[in-house]
Amino acid sequence: MTTVLSDSPAFSGFSVDDLDRARTFYEDVLGLRTSAEAMDGIMQLHTGGRDVLVYAKGAGHVPATYTTLNFPVPDVDAAVAELTGRGVQFLHYEDPPTDVTGVMRAGGPLIAWFTDPAGNVLSVIQE
Repeated sequence: MTTVLSDSPAFSGFSVDDLDRARTFYEDVLGLRTSAEAMDGIMQLHTGGRDVLVYAKGAGHVPATYTTLNFPVPDVDAAVAELTGRGVQFLHYEDPPTDVTGVMRAGGPLIAWFTDPAGNVLSVIQE
C-alpha cells in the first residue's frame, strides 16, 4: 500500500532548554556541524546521515528518558576515551550493566550512554 508518507524523507527532532548551550556542546564537544533554521529557536545538527532538528523549549523542556541519538562508531572504547577527555560524563547503569567507563558489554553491540546539557540521552554504539 502506498500512502502520502511512503516516500517521505522523515527526520527526527528533540527539544533542549537552552539552544546556545546545546549548540556549544554539539559543536565544541561532539564536533558536529550545526546551522540555524529560518525560525528563531531552532537549529539543525548535521550528522553523517540525516539532519536532526533541535528546538528550544525553555522552561517547558523535559529531557527524553530514552536515547534520542545513537552515534555509530567503529570503536566504542576509543570514542568513550576521546569524549571523556572532552569532558563528557558517561552514564552508569545496573540494568543493563555498564563497566567503570560506562560501556555496556552484556550482549548486543557495545554501547555507552551520556547526556547533552539539556539532559537528553545520547549514545555511542559500536558498528
